Amino acid sequence: MTNQKGKVYLVGSGLGDVAYLTVRAYNLLAIAQVLVYDALVDAELLQLVSPDCLKLDVGKRGGKPSTPQAEINKLLVKHCQQGKQIVRLKGGDPFIFGRCSAEIEALKAADCEFEVVPGISSALAAPLLAGIPLTDPVLSRCFAVFTAHDPDALDWEALSALETLVILMGGQNLAEIIYRLRRYGRSLSTPIAIIRWAGTPQQKIWTGTLETILEQTSGVSLSPVVILIGEVVGLRRYLQPENIDLDNSPERTTPKTQDMVTNLSNSTSAISSTSGLPLSGKTILVTRSEGQSSQFAELLKSVGAHVVEMPALEIGPPSSWEALDRAIARLSEFDWLILTSSNGVDYFFERLLAQGKDIRALAGIKIAVVGEKTAQTLRQHCLQPDFIPPNFVADSLVAHFPEELAGKKILFPRVESGGRETLVRELSAKGAEVVEVPAYQSCCPSSTPPSAELALQSGTVDIITFASSKTVQFFNQLAEKIFSDHSEENQSSVVANYLEGVCIASIGPQTSHTCRSLFGRVDVEAEEYTLEGLTQALIKWAKNS
Repeated sequence: MTNQKGKVYLVGSGLGDVAYLTVRAYNLLAIAQVLVYDALVDAELLQLVSPDCLKLDVGKRGGKPSTPQAEINKLLVKHCQQGKQIVRLKGGDPFIFGRCSAEIEALKAADCEFEVVPGISSALAAPLLAGIPLTDPVLSRCFAVFTAHDPDALDWEALSALETLVILMGGQNLAEIIYRLRRYGRSLSTPIAIIRWAGTPQQKIWTGTLETILEQTSGVSLSPVVILIGEVVGLRRYLQPENIDLDNSPERTTPKTQDMVTNLSNSTSAISSTSGLPLSGKTILVTRSEGQSSQFAELLKSVGAHVVEMPALEIGPPSSWEALDRAIARLSEFDWLILTSSNGVDYFFERLLAQGKDIRALAGIKIAVVGEKTAQTLRQHCLQPDFIPPNFVADSLVAHFPEELAGKKILFPRVESGGRETLVRELSAKGAEVVEVPAYQSCCPSSTPPSAELALQSGTVDIITFASSKTVQFFNQLAEKIFSDHSEENQSSVVANYLEGVCIASIGPQTSHTCRSLFGRVDVEAEEYTLEGLTQALIKWAKNS
């Protein structure tokens, strides 16, 4: 037990997108020591906590195993009693169809301090983002919000008499909702709107009437959705910006409508401040190692893109430090140190310090690095590289090496499994003695963020970027799991087929080679093999396409 007083913050995350997070919630995430979170729409929320924060996914997703409520209660109590600051992050608002009461009762019983922080409920935000007012002096003097998860528990006679209805968790029971309302006198011509994934780039809106909506949404997964029923749905035409095409949307005077499906990205690109930027309207999936994608994501956002981050690479220490420790113990024997990645730089110097040494141990050793990013990381350790090959690729390192390689002894800290075999072979062929030591390990993550999985399944991704061959390989493994549940094709072709029409963008030749071997193509390759170069290549592609 600790003397520090723990506290649990029951925080509403709103619609899931970081753009709709309250300032209070944002500040609490920054200080959280433990994050207990539900199934969030946007993985960016998880990036707001510190790297040391313990993240516990207890999300309830349909058809998948979920954490029992009693177990969630125990987690909150346990970490609070350990003196931790815990953020219990919930979708929407904690007190609107959540299980907040059960968690508060458990906290009070254990004498744990807590605070409830409001969030923006989809019941209020979804109609607004669809351009539909919940109230109107003539058409809607009141509205009711309810969940249709259990239709038998509701008083449909009373609900049918209300002007405007907002229904959560009702997608699977849409036919039953319409039947109950018709039974108690609601007209077949009553306007209805179905708003799926409100407030995200995947948002879609169907509008029709109680007579037409089932046919319009036939065969479509309606989860998660907000269902809006009432004459105010017809006001959408008049309250949208003039440049939004709503020719097929309903009018109050003509309630029998044509099928109308609107993607939010179309409307946001017309009214957003980023609409004039070169990648405006493009959804880009960024695949890099966890913790290394933020810089690239911000670069893409600055030119108008919507970014979905999908860590496709996990970096960690090697299975053993023994080989690297032996090499560090005899650094004076080496003529050159070759570093081909930022990870190699960081882990090498981390181990150097762990052995009680510092950069003075590298006196007399020249350092070659591959890539400007690697050079920048080296400079953060107060060292300048002696040699950076042109084009920022390892293949040109041997051809342009600044001195004779014969008789040189080279230390090469590298990833433990795979990579750079050609470089080692060519250095050895020139007479150099190359000592390879594992400095770090890369592996495929065990899971995919819900936001990335949704974006891939829904087909809203325009571009996928790859900054290394390993991210291509591991993305392919993750994508096979995502798509295999939705396809009867064999695994070797399923990912390539699902990515048809998606731009595959590579940072350089080695990565492009892996893209072609797994997906059969690469659409964009950076001319300068940097993240900035890849961004410029995407801008050029967007203009031409």
